[in-house]
Amino acid sequence: MQRSAGGLRVGGAGVQVTRTVALFVLTAVAEIVGCYLPYLWLRRGRSALLLPPAALSLAAFAWLLTLHPTQAGRTYAAYGGVYVATALAWLWLVDGVEPDRWDLVGVGITLLGMAVIAFAPRS
Repeated sequence: MQRSAGGLRVGGAGVQVTRTVALFVLTAVAEIVGCYLPYLWLRRGRSALLLPPAALSLAAFAWLLTLHPTQAGRTYAAYGGVYVATALAWLWLVDGVEPDRWDLVGVGITLLGMAVIAFAPRS
């Protein structure tokens, strides 16, 4: 049985939920890469040749936001929770800094907020 949840179709397998979360993660990675590459240039002395891929990544970020299936404001609000989780994964995987328990508590709270905003039943 399927029901509407925040403009999304949620089935027993949760396929749409999985797609939505995956799209949020992809969107967050595009934003983080688009900001991280200029950081490397400005703060770590890397080549300015990192700037064109950064601009492309930020353009992809903006485009990916348009693919989300609900109103822009709700999309941005829900996206924030996934962005926080993705940024902490980046911290661990790219920067080599393991998140502590408070990072994980914070991520749990933000993801709970994201789920409420993105998947709550709406009329």
